[in-house]
Amino acid sequence: MQVRAHVFYSGTVQGVGFRYTARGMARGRGVTGFVRNLRDGRVELVAEGEEAEVDRFLADVAEAMSGYVTRADVRREPPTGQFAAFGVAFQERN
Repeated sequence: MQVRAHVFYSGTVQGVGFRYTARGMARGRGVTGFVRNLRDGRVELVAEGEEAEVDRFLADVAEAMSGYVTRADVRREPPTGQFAAFGVAFQERN
């Protein structure tokens, strides 16, 4: 089953390689979406794919970045299929 996870990470999550770590972990998993820094200091991540793959991806990101993340707010949303790959976004959307 396809799922979508929309996550906001808080803590010391900018300037520590978070986005590039997440992008690298998404490769080869069939996970699409994006990760980006927000102006308020958080990191936003959207991931779509098979439920088991998205869950493993989020668990791996959480483990790799555990020294920096103090809070992860995870929302499950209906998948949109709007992404062709997983990438780093550089601008906050309006």
